[in-house]
Amino acid sequence: MATLTINGKQVDIDVDASTPLLWALREQLGLTGTKYSCGIGICGSCAVHVNGEAVRSCVIPVSTLKATDEITTIEGLSADGSHPLQRAWAELDVPQCGYCQPGIIMTAAALLKRNPDPSDADIDAHVTNICRCGTYNRVRRGIHLAVDLNKREKSS
Repeated sequence: MATLTINGKQVDIDVDASTPLLWALREQLGLTGTKYSCGIGICGSCAVHVNGEAVRSCVIPVSTLKATDEITTIEGLSADGSHPLQRAWAELDVPQCGYCQPGIIMTAAALLKRNPDPSDADIDAHVTNICRCGTYNRVRRGIHLAVDLNKREKSS
């Protein structure tokens, strides 16, 4: 049994200690926005936040997490899709197939928390997720639009 704080709520889950966080989220809690792809922490489709940092959940055993760790999934980023990144993605139609996009959005959200106005070089260095459809240019535009949306919200 493990107690985790996911999307602001403490939950008890009955999983083997070696179970990757990804599978606890998807199979035990039904949070299927976090995607499985490579299973070895390379692609980033499974990215979630742990204490505000983007991590690849497919390689994080549940046993390494504490009840005080704040885990945020794509479902917890905003209850209604109103996060600036989610709005930018919709406005620019960033995804092609969309499978990897929750992980990219979570990675980008962690970047924007650390650096609210990243350059293309910053984005390239920090958003290392793999997109088989090759939407990297649209991802960059989406991140820049999210920055602009955020600035507009703060000025109004």
